[in-house]
Amino acid sequence: METPYYAVALNLAGRKCLVVGGGRVAERKVKSLLECRAAVKVVSPEATETIREWAQAGRIEYEEREYCEEDLEKVFIAISATDSRELNRQVARDCFARNIPINVVDDPEFCSFIVPAVVRRGDLTISVSTGGKSPALARKLRQELEQQYGNEYAILLQYLGRARELVLSQVPCQRQREIMFRRLAESYSDLLELIRQNQFQQLEERINQCLSS
Repeated sequence: METPYYAVALNLAGRKCLVVGGGRVAERKVKSLLECRAAVKVVSPEATETIREWAQAGRIEYEEREYCEEDLEKVFIAISATDSRELNRQVARDCFARNIPINVVDDPEFCSFIVPAVVRRGDLTISVSTGGKSPALARKLRQELEQQYGNEYAILLQYLGRARELVLSQVPCQRQREIMFRRLAESYSDLLELIRQNQFQQLEERINQCLSS
């Protein structure tokens, strides 16, 4: 039986992340890292126009050259997305030696972590992973989830977040807090429908009902 992956969400804000490679796949990896506010460095002799534009705008660091092991200095995580299987595996071996988490595109044997397909709606994050067996299926499932979970979930979480802060600051009883949070969770379908109908006053009233003793 293969060892299952441990699902975890990383805070990459300000962390140095290395991407080896400058093609379309590398570009997608850089984009996802930027969305997490990571400090991204790209090393590759060639790069897409978008990667170069990001570098010119100061959003990433780009070095137009071949990878070397010294590029791993102070790196938090690394991703290798080149067209060379041997280079990708060399990057992985270097990372293994330094205990740096590494993802090698389309080569799970040389990955210490894999990247799931992700749906983001504000603070809602839904991840889909096939354990590296079928990234294409993971992408397909993500597309289906994107149709199912719209932006109303992002709005709902904004309201629920404010409600949670209010309860934590004003309700000292842990059991009462749990009751209120459970009411909110059980009412999420009704709350979503009010958001879809732009009935925000009724939404706040319904939330207040859930928070009433």
